[in-house]
Amino acid sequence: MVATCLHLAGFICSFIGWIGVIVATSTNDWVVTCGYTITTCRKMDELGSKGLWADCVMATGLYHCKPLVDILILPGYVQACRALMIAASVLGLPAIFLLITVLPCIRMGHEPGAAKYRRSQLGGILIILLAMCGVVATIWFPVCAHRETTIMSFGYSLYTGWIGSALCLFGGCVIVCCSGDAQTFGENRFYYASGSSSPTHAKSAHV
Repeated sequence: MVATCLHLAGFICSFIGWIGVIVATSTNDWVVTCGYTITTCRKMDELGSKGLWADCVMATGLYHCKPLVDILILPGYVQACRALMIAASVLGLPAIFLLITVLPCIRMGHEPGAAKYRRSQLGGILIILLAMCGVVATIWFPVCAHRETTIMSFGYSLYTGWIGSALCLFGGCVIVCCSGDAQTFGENRFYYASGSSSPTHAKSAHV
């Protein structure tokens, strides 16, 4: 029962984290930059927002974005972070599907617990790979962006990526390490006593 609860908790964390990674991938508020000195930018009330897909300018009553469509002139770190975040988002699809099929409330005929256990382990490993791609991209991007311009602060997209990657890493580790063994995976056993003078009978229920 404990292993089932841990597996369910790992799945929920992984799913929420995957959604966070997708949000971080699709939005552009990764870092807030300043083209001048910080004091000058504050006086001019003009800041920049840099992401994977566009560079934006934020000023009073103005928010203008320039899409980064020319791949040939993009910095290498932007292209690499794009690839990592896209890979993380795509890896989540088979991982979440595998984990859904092994949830306690899902039954696929008379499938043995060992088969569900293997799918659970594969899904957990994919979630961990997803998390590692997200962690590398969300750390690499601000470090390299700081070398090009002055970073004022981190944007909500970067925080979302960090939180999503952390949840996926935690959930994946829980799924891989705390799901029990292959023989008893997906089983709950309830024991009932028929009386004080009669022997105890065991009843198994597959969830």
